[in-house]
Amino acid sequence: MAERSDGRNGGRRPVWRRATPPPQPPAGEAPVPDPGRAEAVEPAGVVRAALYRDGVRVSSPGTLAETYRELREQPAGMAWIGLARPTVAELQSLATEFDLHPLAVEDAMEAHQRPKLERYGDTLFVVLRAARYLDAPEEVDFAELHVFVGPDFVLTVRHGAAPDLSAVRRRMEDSPELLRLGPEAVLYAILDAVVDGYTPVVLGVQTDVDEIETEVFRGDPEVSRRIYELSREMVEFQRATRPLVGMLHGLMAGFAKYETDEELQRYLRDVADHVTHISERVDGFRQALTEILTVNATLVTQQQNAEMRALAQAGFEQNEEVKKISSWAAILFAPTLVGTIYGMNFDHMPELHWPAGYPFAIALMAVVCTGLYVVFKRRGWL
Repeated sequence: MAERSDGRNGGRRPVWRRATPPPQPPAGEAPVPDPGRAEAVEPAGVVRAALYRDGVRVSSPGTLAETYRELREQPAGMAWIGLARPTVAELQSLATEFDLHPLAVEDAMEAHQRPKLERYGDTLFVVLRAARYLDAPEEVDFAELHVFVGPDFVLTVRHGAAPDLSAVRRRMEDSPELLRLGPEAVLYAILDAVVDGYTPVVLGVQTDVDEIETEVFRGDPEVSRRIYELSREMVEFQRATRPLVGMLHGLMAGFAKYETDEELQRYLRDVADHVTHISERVDGFRQALTEILTVNATLVTQQQNAEMRALAQAGFEQNEEVKKISSWAAILFAPTLVGTIYGMNFDHMPELHWPAGYPFAIALMAVVCTGLYVVFKRRGWL
C-alpha cells in the first residue's frame, strides 16, 4: 500500500482514498473539489467544529480547512467536529485528514449499522442507536450516531434527529476539568447523553404499557394492533440497548489497559450501570407485552365463547317459541279442518242430516285437540 508523510503529526499514512474518485457534480453545478485536498472541501453537513486546549475552546473554525490547519498549529489541541447526514465527499475529506479506516468510513456512509465498538489502530469507531419518545403519535423514534475518537480529535456523524449533541458540547465546555481529559471524555459524555435519552423513552413506554393493560380488560378491539406495534418497537429498543452493555465493558477494559484517567473510568462505570438497568427494563417491557398479548387472546376467546353461548341460548329460546307456536297451530288446525268440511253447502253429505252429527263433530274436535295437546306436552313443546 502506498504511503505519504503527514505534515501534521510527522507519521506516514496510507493513501487508499486516492483509488476512489471524487463524486462528479450534476450538470450546471460547481465541481466538487478533490477530497484528497482537505483544505479545498467545505462540506455543508458540518454542524459545528471547534478546537480545544486544556479543556477550553480556543477557536471555532468556519470550515473544515480552517479546522485542519489550526489543529496542525495546536500540538496539544483537540478538534471536535460534528456532522449531520454528511455526503461521501465530506466523509472522504475527514478520512484523508484523520487517517480513518475505510471499513469504518463505509459504515458511516451507509448507516443502518448495529451498535458496536471497533478499534482501528489508535482510533475508536463507535456506533450508537439513540432513541426519543414522540408524545403525539406515542411512538419511539430511533436515530443512528457514529463517533470516531482519535488521539486529538472527535468526529460525530448523526443520521437522525437524536441525540442533541449541542447540549453535550455545552455540558463539556461548562466542565473544563472534564474536557481536559481529552477525546475519551467527549466519548463518555456522548455515551452518557445517549443512555440518558433512553430514560424518557422508558417512561413513555411504561405509560403505554399501563394504558394497554387498561384497554385489554376494557375490551378495546384496537388493543391487539397497539400491542403488536409496541412489541416491534421494543425489539428495536433491545437491539439498541443490549449491545451497549458489552460495548461499555469492553471500553472500560480498554480504558484500564491504556491507563485512562481513573475518574473517567468511574464515570463510564456509572453509564454502564445505567444502560444495564435500561436494558433490563426493556427486556421486562417485551416480556410484559408478550404476557399481555396472551391475556388479551384469552379474553378475546372468552368473549367470543360468551357471544357464541348467547347466540346459542337465543337460538334455543327462539326454537322453543317456534315449537309452542307450531303446537298451538296444529291443535287449532284440527277443529278448523272439521268445521271447514261441514261448513260446505252441499245437499248430499254424509251425516249432514244426522241428529247426532253436531255433538259428534264437537266431540271429534275436542278429542283431536286434546290428543294433540297431550302429545306435544309430553314432548316438551308446550
